Amino acid sequence: SKIYEMVINNDPCYAYLMKSNQMVDQKLVMAHVYAHCDFFKNNMYFSKTNRKMMDIMANHATQIERHIDRYGAETVENFIDSCLSIENLIEPHSVFNQPVAVEDEKPTDPNGSLDFRFHSEKTYLESYINPPEILEQKRKEWQEKQEKSRKKIPPHPQQDVLAFLLTHAPLEQWQYDILSIIREEAYYFAPQGQTKIMNEGWATYWHSKIMTTRVLSDAEIIDYADHHSGTVAASPGQLNPYRLGVELFKDIEDRWNKGKFGKEYDECDDYWTKKNWDKKLGLGREKIFEVRKMVNDVMFIDAFLTPEFVSEHLLFTYQHNASTGYYEISDREFKVVKQKLLQGLTNWGQPFIFVEDGNFLNRGELLLRHRHEGIDLNIEEAQDTLKNIYTIWNRPVNLESILGEKKVRFIFDGKEHSVKNIG
Repeated sequence: SKIYEMVINNDPCYAYLMKSNQMVDQKLVMAHVYAHCDFFKNNMYFSKTNRKMMDIMANHATQIERHIDRYGAETVENFIDSCLSIENLIEPHSVFNQPVAVEDEKPTDPNGSLDFRFHSEKTYLESYINPPEILEQKRKEWQEKQEKSRKKIPPHPQQDVLAFLLTHAPLEQWQYDILSIIREEAYYFAPQGQTKIMNEGWATYWHSKIMTTRVLSDAEIIDYADHHSGTVAASPGQLNPYRLGVELFKDIEDRWNKGKFGKEYDECDDYWTKKNWDKKLGLGREKIFEVRKMVNDVMFIDAFLTPEFVSEHLLFTYQHNASTGYYEISDREFKVVKQKLLQGLTNWGQPFIFVEDGNFLNRGELLLRHRHEGIDLNIEEAQDTLKNIYTIWNRPVNLESILGEKKVRFIFDGKEHSVKNIG
């Protein structure tokens, strides 16, 4: 497929055009990208992102190259692959209630390897701010304290698995650098995953407005219509974020222009009265700017999706029919459709995993827990995840979940996988 745009959330934002694109495509991309930039700047879920990330990532690349030169490409790339496979195991909402940075002072890891690094975003300063002899002295002091009183680590279930591993895993310095880089970049990209539908919907809404009212020439209308329709096309069984986002923004604008909200409207039970409802409030544009600023995809769908919208846009739930090989409509009920959408958006549609115990069974093993919300884990993916975490933790890794109706524990001991029924 053809790539039309690339835009980077930075200050200033950077965007790129393909030389081979037609002029009408260049206009469309520029209009689309400007709306993305507006969204990056004004949506609250992007308010905590680093606006100088281009510079930060350039520094990250330099660090990775230095580690490759020293330890070899295969070793470094294999470790990067393991880290990337768990980059989603963070707590994206934590940026609003606590520092994202890893704690400066850290207790023992289960194997007795202590770590009291002072942390800086500039990880290349590590050897200067953390002299080895000072760290060794602090390790010995902590070992004495830990022998007297061993506390549960972490004291409460911790969703930011990467932060826990950075704090407690027995990592070499180059491994610590890489895992820290991947975690930092995961937090940078997290808001884009939380607002995919809104962001693309906002950009599509504005490129449509700008193109059709400002910059299209008569000769470009057909090409533009063809390319725009391809962007917002609907496919059975697939969710198009461009289409859902722009149509829901347009619906919100129309409803607030006509006053189709509030107690009086909600309590009206006459179909034709509601269909022709128009208080001529003209609040639509103001409302969509408010929505753009304050919410993410989950709240967007939860607050503004209506039965009328679902019916008009033929939003159904689908399931695969093994006998025909096709996806078929399984439900048209509004509540079911909405629940399915929210389920796919909450935590990016991925399972909630928490660190439960960093010294499980008092053997230095790691215990993770899956918060089961009605959908079983994919066993193959769960086992791959445990194997990759073992690469970082260097001790057996356990994951408790529910399979069917049974409570189970997935285990990887460094050599083989096993599953144990625990209740």
